[in-house]
Amino acid sequence: MNKNIRFLPAGDSSIVMEFGKIISPQINLQVQNMARAITKAQKTYILETIPTYRSLLINYDPLEVSFKLLVAELSELMLTISKEEAKKIRIVEIPVFYGGDYGPDLDFVAKHNKISPEEVVDIHSSRDYLVYMLGFTPGFPYLGGMDERISAPRLTTPRIEIPPGSVGIAGSQTGIYPLASPGGWQLIGCTPVQLYDPLAEPPALLKAGDYVRFLPIKKEEFSQIKEQVEKTHYQVNIIIEEGVS
Repeated sequence: MNKNIRFLPAGDSSIVMEFGKIISPQINLQVQNMARAITKAQKTYILETIPTYRSLLINYDPLEVSFKLLVAELSELMLTISKEEAKKIRIVEIPVFYGGDYGPDLDFVAKHNKISPEEVVDIHSSRDYLVYMLGFTPGFPYLGGMDERISAPRLTTPRIEIPPGSVGIAGSQTGIYPLASPGGWQLIGCTPVQLYDPLAEPPALLKAGDYVRFLPIKKEEFSQIKEQVEKTHYQVNIIIEEGVS
């Protein structure tokens, strides 16, 4: 584990563990490892952990433990995390229909990078993306690892409402809008899969530490899957692989 972690107070009942200054899979893995270790330790005075790109927010009960004591316990807990500890990695396959009305900015992304729309789709769907964190709206995954060949700037004027399931690009990042919301990302496609359901347990399909694999589909398949989702008959394919933390 990183020995240069900073413990920062956040109000009177939260601690931010900062693992680094840059966004990287290695630093984010440390964040995920620590979050799992805290969950495993089952400290009753730790109420919630919220992982981000390079830090971990820990909400605790100040009536049961002090900031100083909790920092000491967290420091000790870090020493128990093995670098060789194996963990299961979830790869969630997300079907996407690219272009057309569902991806109105696909042509712009292609022209911006001097490649064809087909190449954008091929590149975008050619790798697995790490879910660094969820934020912005419930269940919105910030995905890392996108190829710079398809990077594109945000819209000059954000859209007032983006359809749920829209897949977008902003800079060198990609993500999926789980709910209808405003947004300024370049939209290249849409998935019929429901990423957030407040009545489900857990409500968000994805979690930090997962990987997303985009699967290009045709418009007919989009309609078929959407119908199955509406009838709650559709099951997202999730692949479990062994990884090393």
